[in-house]
Amino acid sequence: MKLALFDLDHTLIPMDSDYAWGQFTVDIGWRDAEAFGRANDVFYERYKAGTLDIAEYIRFATAAIREHGMEKSIAAHADYMGAVVQKSITQQARDLVQRHRDAGDVVVIVTATNEFVTRPIAEAFGVEHLIAIELERDASGLPTGEIKGTPSFREGKVTRVEQWLASQGASWASVARSTFYSDSINDLPLLEKVTHPVATNPDDRLRAVAEQRGWPTLNLFT
Repeated sequence: MKLALFDLDHTLIPMDSDYAWGQFTVDIGWRDAEAFGRANDVFYERYKAGTLDIAEYIRFATAAIREHGMEKSIAAHADYMGAVVQKSITQQARDLVQRHRDAGDVVVIVTATNEFVTRPIAEAFGVEHLIAIELERDASGLPTGEIKGTPSFREGKVTRVEQWLASQGASWASVARSTFYSDSINDLPLLEKVTHPVATNPDDRLRAVAEQRGWPTLNLFT
């Protein structure tokens, strides 16, 4: 097996999809703009700094879904895809994913954003395999605000990829070549695990690591 792993936010798309979804819920009147924006900005800065409490953030990020229910939330997300996400996907990103498909690689998106936000985005790229933060759900299918299993965040991405490989009857030992594209220092554990790490639109901290270690860098948005 040859494996092509992609982070999503600021890697395949030039934005944070969860942050943008939060702003979209403000725009449609589901959240108070000032209070929500202030909290959302704090969480985002913590993420960039590598200090985010992911469980706390998921409770915050799923509050609108829990309040408005799945039917309304799915409809709102479809509007979000059309108004925000689809317009942000570059041809360069689509072409990169397609080159790996054409090479016979198994393509997987591995993201620290939750499955509700990211499943439609993975589908927009034509990617079947998505490793995202799974949401614990009640009997009706509504998220409870808690995380199911290991969050695909920082070192948890390595764990979740290993779990996914096992579900495919594979392991790291059976992967002949593994590539991972990411922008974030938060993804250093998985970048160090693969055979071919690529710092993609890298933040300053990851760029410094990539330069020190001789990793290739890629910019999909210029």
